[in-house]
Amino acid sequence: MSVSVSAWLLVLLCAVSGGYCLRRVRTSGGATAAEAVMGFGMALMAVPLTRADGWRAPVLGVVFCGAALHALWLLRGGAHHTHHLVGSLTMVYMSLTAAASGNGHGHGQGAGLPLLTGALLLYYAGYVVLGGTRLLTAGGPAGQPAAAGRGGPAELIRACRLAMGMGMLAMLLTM
Repeated sequence: MSVSVSAWLLVLLCAVSGGYCLRRVRTSGGATAAEAVMGFGMALMAVPLTRADGWRAPVLGVVFCGAALHALWLLRGGAHHTHHLVGSLTMVYMSLTAAASGNGHGHGQGAGLPLLTGALLLYYAGYVVLGGTRLLTAGGPAGQPAAAGRGGPAELIRACRLAMGMGMLAMLLTM
C-alpha cells in the first residue's frame, strides 16, 4: 500500500512540475518545452503498472528518444542544455529496462546495468544536492527581510527542476 501511495505522490509531483513548465513555454521557449515533456513523461512512467500496460514502456522510449534528439539540437546554444540530454537518455534507459522486464515495469527487479544505474544515481544525487543548495541560498540569509520578487519565478523554476531531479532519483533507486 505505501509503495502505491508513494508512486502516486511521485506522479503528482512530476505532473505538477510538467504543468508549470508547460505554462511557461510561451515565454521561455524550447528548453521549457523539454522540461514539460520530461515532467509529464516522468509522471506517466511513475504510474504503477499492471501486466496489461506493457505498451507504455516502448511508447515512452520513442517519446524520450525524440526528446533526446531535441536536447541534442538545443546543445547548439550552449552546454547548459546537457542536463536535458542526460535526463532524456536516462528516461530512454529506464524505458528500455522496463520493456525488457517481464511485466513491463523495470522497477524493483534489479533491472538495468548496475554500473550505468550507479553512475546515473550519482549524477542525480549530485544534481539534487546542488539544486537544493542553490534553492536554499537563493533566499538569502534567514534573518534578512524578503526582497521584492523573492519567491517568484526563479525560485519556483529551481524548485520544479529540483522536484523532477528528485523524481528521477527516486525512479532510479527503485530499479
